[in-house]
Amino acid sequence: MRELPRQLSVEELAELFEGRTRLVELLAGREHPLEAAPEVLAELSEADKLEALDAHPAIGARAGLSERSATEQGADADPVILTELAYLNQVYEEKFGFRFVVFVNGRPKLEILEILRGRLERTREEELETALGELVAIARDRWERG
Repeated sequence: MRELPRQLSVEELAELFEGRTRLVELLAGREHPLEAAPEVLAELSEADKLEALDAHPAIGARAGLSERSATEQGADADPVILTELAYLNQVYEEKFGFRFVVFVNGRPKLEILEILRGRLERTREEELETALGELVAIARDRWERG
C-alpha cells in the first residue's frame, strides 16, 4: 500500500478521478491533494461537483471503461442484474441529476444493486454528499493500491 502523496500532477489525478475536471485541476495545485479533496469539494460550485461525478462510468457499463474501472467493477455479468443496474442507474440520474458513484472494488453487482436501491430513497442533498465522498474514497484506494 502506498502512502498518500504530497503532490500529484493533473494527469495522475485525472486517472484517479476518471477525467480532467475542475476538481482535478484544483487538487493538482494542493499539497496532499487526496487529503485536501473534501475541503476542495466543499469550495466547488454545484456544476463542478456534478462534472466530477459524471466523469465516472456508470456502474455495470461494459463499454468505454478505463482499464482500472473494468477491473474494479469485476466480471460478474448476470444479464438480469446488469439490466436492472442499467435501469436503476437511469432512474437515479433522472431523480438526482448526476451519475451514481459508489466504491465498488470487486464487490458483486448484486450487492451494488442493493446499495443503489437504498440510495434512491435519499434526498438529493444527502445523495450528492455521499456520492462525492465515494468519489474521493475511490481515488484514495486507487492511489494506495497503485
